[in-house]
Amino acid sequence: MRRAERSFRIAVCGCGVALALSAASAAAGELKPVDFALMDRLTWGVTPSAAEHLKAVGTDRWLDEQLHPKEQPALPASVRSQIEAMPDVHRLPFDVANAFDQQSRAANQLPDPEQKKAAQQAFQQAMNDRGRQAAARSILRALYAPDQLRERMVWFWFNHFNVHLYKANIRVMIGDYEDRAIRPFAMGRFRDLLSATLRHPAMLRYLDNADNAAGHLNENYAREIMELHTMGVGSGYTQADVEELARILTGVGIDLKNEDPKLKPELQPQLFREGAFEFNPARHDYGDKMFLGHPIKGRGLAEVDEALDILCRQPATATRIAQKLATYFVSDTPPAALVQRMAQTFQQTDGDIAAVLATMVHAPEFTASLKSGTKFKDSVQYVLSAVRMAYDDKVILNTNPIQNWLNRLAEGLFNRPTPDGYPLTSATWNGPGQMMVRFEIARQIGSGSSGLFKPDVPNATDQPAFPLIQNALFFGSLRQTLSATTQAALDQAVSPQDWNTLFLSSPEFMD
Repeated sequence: MRRAERSFRIAVCGCGVALALSAASAAAGELKPVDFALMDRLTWGVTPSAAEHLKAVGTDRWLDEQLHPKEQPALPASVRSQIEAMPDVHRLPFDVANAFDQQSRAANQLPDPEQKKAAQQAFQQAMNDRGRQAAARSILRALYAPDQLRERMVWFWFNHFNVHLYKANIRVMIGDYEDRAIRPFAMGRFRDLLSATLRHPAMLRYLDNADNAAGHLNENYAREIMELHTMGVGSGYTQADVEELARILTGVGIDLKNEDPKLKPELQPQLFREGAFEFNPARHDYGDKMFLGHPIKGRGLAEVDEALDILCRQPATATRIAQKLATYFVSDTPPAALVQRMAQTFQQTDGDIAAVLATMVHAPEFTASLKSGTKFKDSVQYVLSAVRMAYDDKVILNTNPIQNWLNRLAEGLFNRPTPDGYPLTSATWNGPGQMMVRFEIARQIGSGSSGLFKPDVPNATDQPAFPLIQNALFFGSLRQTLSATTQAALDQAVSPQDWNTLFLSSPEFMD
């Protein structure tokens, strides 16, 4: 018996089951269990409206919509208004970081100790607020964006190119990192994604490349590019390759000053600045390098582009990305043949992410995994899918409860301190402690609004809302995806709140 099912039976025993619920008759032409599994696997969770859309357009067109989304799909108006109301949402990291640096300096220069302490606390609070607002934007998009597969990929790629919001001032730029370095490239070419993350100040600050200079090498970023972002451990690169890449990356950093750095006349043409990103030739090692067997002539920023081209065309990079994608979407131990075909597509298309995903979703191994239902949801997918199922397109007004639930489940957004990102396999998320917290969260979501409809402003009132999981979708189609044990438990629920809790706690909803 699976751990989720065993835990569910324990939860059922504590619910005081007694009252049977009547079911509506199933409508003709309803979706099949594999259709629900497909939606659950490629989106942030099944909803009645999403199911109706899939039924209306058919699986082939739905998959095409998800694999090739519109450049800027429309968000619901109430979602857009929440996002637009957030400070700094349209400002660039250079301007935001500059403003916060000035606030910090002003606080530290106050002569009165109490005033100084209060100003420093206000500065930290303002940075914390920017981090929470970035998480709120991410959650709102995940819940309501029509391009659901792209939003799943935004999470995947952020996790792959992880940065931690509580290092230095990353809190004030982490939302921009997701919005400008990750989301626009999430379904594009891997090479563009790697370059965008390399040029973002959040990554350069997190992995210390802002401190990497000729004569004072810092290998942190170079090592993680090879170990985590591209080829992977044991793929054939050496410590010498790490050192050479670190040399290539010297001078790649951050500059928040308005004026250009003072340079010798011969170096001035080599200076490159774009927002907070800077290539400072005075800090670069112009010696020739030998990287992964390729000679690279010392000539400045162009060396970085050449190194990224080499890394992205390594067979090991294709295999590593294919393996991670298959682990995320198919199973903890994806079939080797599927990974190989995905890696071949990666190489043949020069890292076209959508093409790699198309190879995956059209593979028989993927269909088999949908029918077996063995891909356990991690904490983020569990919470978001529960909220989507409970409220469909009724837009929440406060994401703080969701952020708190994710932190309690040890998968807080932007909160993984190490560069490896959160684990993609089930063992991290299905332990007894995790399951008990999930049951508690299921009860909170299933019993009422849980603060989701109380605006995050002073003196706000909680707007009435109740989760409607017992809907036509459930009685028409979704019920057929449940085991006899789960159906029996639901039919004996003592109240709608207990029914919701049991459904969101069921093994089928966890997969």
